[in-house]
Amino acid sequence: MSLKKVKSALISVYHKTGLEEILQELKKQDVVIYSTGGTQKFIEEQGLQVQAVETLTSYPSILDGRVKTLHPKIFGGLLARREESHLAQLAEYDIPELDLVIVDLYPFEETVASTDEEAKIIEKIDIGGISLIRAAAKNYQDVVVVPSQNEYQNLLEVLKDKNGFTDKADRKYFAKKAFEVSSHYDVAIFNYFDREEENASAFKISQKPAQELRYGENPHQKGIFYGNLNDLFEIHGGKALSYNNLVDIDAAVSLMTEFENADPTFAILKHTNACGLATRDNVLDAWHAALACDNISAFGGILIANRKIDLATAEEINKLFYEVLIAPDFDADAMALLSQKKKRILMSIKHWNLGQSMYKNLLNGVLCQDRDQKVDTVENFETVTKAQPTQAQLEDLAFASICAKHLKSNTIALVKNKQMVGMGCGQTSRVDACIQAIAKAKQFGFELEGAVMASDAFFPFPDCVEIAHKAGVRAVLQPGGSINDKLSIAYCDENELPMVTTGTRHFKH
Repeated sequence: MSLKKVKSALISVYHKTGLEEILQELKKQDVVIYSTGGTQKFIEEQGLQVQAVETLTSYPSILDGRVKTLHPKIFGGLLARREESHLAQLAEYDIPELDLVIVDLYPFEETVASTDEEAKIIEKIDIGGISLIRAAAKNYQDVVVVPSQNEYQNLLEVLKDKNGFTDKADRKYFAKKAFEVSSHYDVAIFNYFDREEENASAFKISQKPAQELRYGENPHQKGIFYGNLNDLFEIHGGKALSYNNLVDIDAAVSLMTEFENADPTFAILKHTNACGLATRDNVLDAWHAALACDNISAFGGILIANRKIDLATAEEINKLFYEVLIAPDFDADAMALLSQKKKRILMSIKHWNLGQSMYKNLLNGVLCQDRDQKVDTVENFETVTKAQPTQAQLEDLAFASICAKHLKSNTIALVKNKQMVGMGCGQTSRVDACIQAIAKAKQFGFELEGAVMASDAFFPFPDCVEIAHKAGVRAVLQPGGSINDKLSIAYCDENELPMVTTGTRHFKH
């Protein structure tokens, strides 16, 4: 029979908030309750009768609480099928049937995030709890399992709606949740032990919750996001985020991370590439300078700033159609204005940390790499020419290096006065990228005389340097490392053009 009456329950939880109503419902249904330690005390404080697990096992909690429920009289009651042969064995060994298990595991991930003390972390690896929920989930035909605090409310609704009964669909749902919890827990523990290995032994990742998107990259593709955006953003209205929105938002945050502590900076992105980027004395001027880089591509873009958005800036932004605007904060009057356009997505970013690793699935496996967190600074530059760059040129070269790092390869970035005035990206040759960058600058009316150029990788020949120089570029940055570096350096020396190398390539495929 699908319907099963809950007659007995084993409760052992870390988080007790939300348990009170369940306990009162169990009391109403005359359910026999077994419990351990702190949970037992909590239940008694609610005015309910509860039997200590020790009365079943005839063993006290031992080894500083490491062993409480690991006993045949517990697991027999959970794993026994409600059929003649199994029930006979329960009777023979005086083992009670257990119909409901409520467990909330030790907070392992939270402990790892809050301390480096290994002893504390290891003690938060739950053994009894994880075993209870796995056993109960395996026997979902007869037993209902609640594997975390997140499911307390769902259980309460089932017990109330069905007057203390559960049906097979209920029990199967909770079993699925149990294995979701246990698998996620095991992945977190494995990754803790594997974190210091130079070469990780396996790829294991568990992300939750799942958020179904409107569609994937295109309308005929299904899209789902696994992760919790609320950890990173506070989202203020707007339409639901799409797959492409999320890809662009990731690129935008990765770029702006470079400017977290810089002067006011604004960026506009389309298809993961910055089409506008500028640093100025205030956020309004930064917005105008970023938009001037390419006001055509900016239409429908992703906007991001490293400073609070004020009303004056909001009024200017509001003139443009955009998809998403990200900033650390918004003045109240700016938020009120921007929120009038209901489909626009406004996001307050809580922190700039996207983690150290990046993943990409391809072929029949997964690629994993460290995030490119190397920042090329003026202090790391090596001048390889006779001509020395000025301080202003050095600052623009550092800015251009960030631009090139966050544009698709092959890429060239042209910068003047901390404003990206031209960019060529995603090209199959660096010469094409250089020509595209110059053409972009001219298209939007920029005078390239005095600009600087950065390349994401070395110049195999001096052609890019020559093309850029003739267009007005007066300083160059590249990683260096080509056997033909001397050819580009020689051209620069002949034309009194300073060149610096960084020693770091920034390919972005």
